[in-house]
Amino acid sequence: MTTSPEHTDIAIIGGGPAGLQAALTAGRVRRQVTLFDDGTYRNATVSHMHNVLTHDGTPPADFRAAARAELTAYDTVSVREERVETIERDGDAFRLTLKSGSVLSAYAVVLATGVRDELPLIPGLQDVWGDLAAQCPFCHAFEFAGKRIGIIGAAGAGHYTALMGPIAGEFVVFAEGQELPEGATTDAPIIEARMTGIDRVGDGLRVALDDGSTEDVAVLFVVPTLHQSAPFATQLGLELNPSGAVRIDEFGRTNVPGVTAGGDLAHLAAFPMPMASVVMATAAGQMAGHSAIAGLLARS
Repeated sequence: MTTSPEHTDIAIIGGGPAGLQAALTAGRVRRQVTLFDDGTYRNATVSHMHNVLTHDGTPPADFRAAARAELTAYDTVSVREERVETIERDGDAFRLTLKSGSVLSAYAVVLATGVRDELPLIPGLQDVWGDLAAQCPFCHAFEFAGKRIGIIGAAGAGHYTALMGPIAGEFVVFAEGQELPEGATTDAPIIEARMTGIDRVGDGLRVALDDGSTEDVAVLFVVPTLHQSAPFATQLGLELNPSGAVRIDEFGRTNVPGVTAGGDLAHLAAFPMPMASVVMATAAGQMAGHSAIAGLLARS
């Protein structure tokens, strides 16, 4: 005798701001929702999040805990600390296989699994990522006002120095074999020697270079290469943007009917990359939730 798989109307994969907001949105209209959170977060190394109104300086773990607590008021929302291994189309629904081997079916899927940052292979950089090395000036630069800010890669130097000009005491750019893009300018000194190591010294960083010299900075900024943190885009045949993020429309819909996406893993074709912030992720999660519900209404 074959046992039918467990069912939920909407399966949300990812327990960050986008996934949590999508769950709240669906819960508010009493839709059956299962949110899967395997404990993997892009900002796991970040101690405080910023540029989030009423939560500026809140630890991300506290934000997630508060959101989870709020979801307990909605009896149609279930949060499961499990990893989803595969998602596949199953007739007019989707079949999710969990790491435990159990199977769940869903009429709609909201992907909110985020991205994985691939950093330059510089010894010590990964150890300070999210603390004294970051990507987003809106989230991370203000606390280093008046200090020496280092930029890894000449390709982003023009943008970074212009954006953080009112913050930095001074800049130093580590070219790392890159050239300034055509039309870009910066007054910051550009060091051609390659970085060979990064170490904490006091409350800042010391950068070792292959010519034997060192440079001290308070913080480093770098643009990482993005990768999907989960295999679902490939499994479902989702269209990707040049950035590597899932392509969505204005309603958070992917090219696969029934699959919506929100947060860092996805963005509109008009954007060059994901707009990585808690506020943007939350808004995208709400839209993805709305669109998932719209898909359920179309089934009626």
